[in-house]
Amino acid sequence: MELKEILAHCDHTLLRQDCTAEEIRELCDQAIRYGCASVCIPPAHVAGAKKYVGGKMKICTVIGFPNGYSTPAVKAFEAADAIRHGADEVDMVVNLGMIKDAAWGDVLGDIRAVREASQGKILKVIIETCLLTQEEKVQMCALVSAAGADYIKTSTGFSSGGATFDDVALLRRCCDARVLVKAAGGISTLEDAERFLELGADRLGTSRIVKLAMAEEKCREANGAEDASALEAAEEVTEPLD
Repeated sequence: MELKEILAHCDHTLLRQDCTAEEIRELCDQAIRYGCASVCIPPAHVAGAKKYVGGKMKICTVIGFPNGYSTPAVKAFEAADAIRHGADEVDMVVNLGMIKDAAWGDVLGDIRAVREASQGKILKVIIETCLLTQEEKVQMCALVSAAGADYIKTSTGFSSGGATFDDVALLRRCCDARVLVKAAGGISTLEDAERFLELGADRLGTSRIVKLAMAEEKCREANGAEDASALEAAEEVTEPLD
């Protein structure tokens, strides 16, 4: 799989608590340059990023992040506020306590509250797979599908684990066909990224793939400079007269 194709599936992500406006602008520049699907950034940076990219890149943000235990009303407000400021996509965290209580109707209501507030925009539901049993993961596939979300997402990247191959394959198998899968958390190599896509992921939440693309570009430039220097040196050598 070509690097360009992998990059097109990446939500280029910066969710560190102390990230600055300058870092967000740099993230946007990188995403535009390398053809990413979106930038995934904190809600407070959405308005500035939306103005900065000028329609050249989709803006994704997070709701109820990273713990998910805000009330449905608060999450719905967060989503509506983010969209009002320019978010094209929202990634919400489900209430993990409700899942552990097997309060499935409440979990469904939590997701539907954000779905209603985000009509017309892409909604991804983060289920934090590292904290769930297999049975809970399967149940969440059914609920995310029933709630009308666009994606089910593995992880916040702020808990005890990230995306795994087995989890991505399970989510793809158990969700409705129209529900797409986003793998996030710990995606550090091109080989891993390609494998997640092969297993059925449509989006990858990561910053490392762009960094790898940047490193590859620098390597090509360095090799090109070396080749150019060698050519220049060769051209300066005069052939001896007979």
